[in-house]
Amino acid sequence: MLILQQMLALFLIMLAGFFAEQKNILDEDTCKKISWIVVNIANPAMILSSVSGESRIQPGELAVTSLIAMLMFLCLMILASFLPGILRVDKSQYGVYRVMTVFSNIGFMGFPILSALYGKESLLYAALFVLIYNVLIYTYGIICLNPKPSEGSRSMVKTSLKKIGNVGVLASLGALVLYFGNFSLPDMVSQVFDMFANLTAPLSMMVIGASLGQMSVKDMARDVKLLVFSVIKLLVIPVSGMWILSRFLENPVLLGVCMVMLATPVGSMTAMLAQQYECDSELASKGVALTTLLSVAAIPLVAAVCRAMGISV
Repeated sequence: MLILQQMLALFLIMLAGFFAEQKNILDEDTCKKISWIVVNIANPAMILSSVSGESRIQPGELAVTSLIAMLMFLCLMILASFLPGILRVDKSQYGVYRVMTVFSNIGFMGFPILSALYGKESLLYAALFVLIYNVLIYTYGIICLNPKPSEGSRSMVKTSLKKIGNVGVLASLGALVLYFGNFSLPDMVSQVFDMFANLTAPLSMMVIGASLGQMSVKDMARDVKLLVFSVIKLLVIPVSGMWILSRFLENPVLLGVCMVMLATPVGSMTAMLAQQYECDSELASKGVALTTLLSVAAIPLVAAVCRAMGISV
């Protein structure tokens, strides 16, 4: 019930962003500026605020989390190599579908959900996923979207690789250093981080809602292959993944983090990279929009199915 309530709350904020876009208050330029604030200030502050609490996570659990994250992404990449062929999409769209399969919106949507459901403790687990996510999206993701780079595009690849050391990764590394070094942040600094962190959910959801306002629901509904992919992405993968993980894990917070990492919609970076490398950016944008819209119902449904199977999330 808590997950459903949280998703409904996020949906209402998305709806506010949608109406703001319809009234030309949140235009594309404004959304870009707000996104910059979320990505570079609010989200990093949320990650850093995760170490300001008194609860401690055993180093062994963080090591297990790192292993799980690597295995999870490896399994998703293996699945991504087969899924486009199973869906019988055009070969020109293989790269986009592969990237959409592997990379979810763990920053814009995953972190606000985790913070609301499981508290700050869960964000430290999620920070490890962020580290691996960023390395893979700027390596594996680019290879999928640009498998045969020309001389001119190789410089673009090098530029993208430099982005691995972005503020999200640095914040994740900083949180781990503060945690394992047992450093205490001054109360005023912790308060500032908390205040910025509180901006993440409303701002990110309004931007997502505004982006949905720029999409044609009819066009998305007519794309049968994309609809089938969305069901696999949002329901089949999370449920089957959680069934497997529950055989080995008992920590309910870590299981909840894994569920959110698997159940969140296609990451917005997919559309951005597809546009940069002149791939099918329209398909990527539709995939982001459709899975985001469906995730409002899909995430609570995944949680309900998991609980029906006896998985504590």
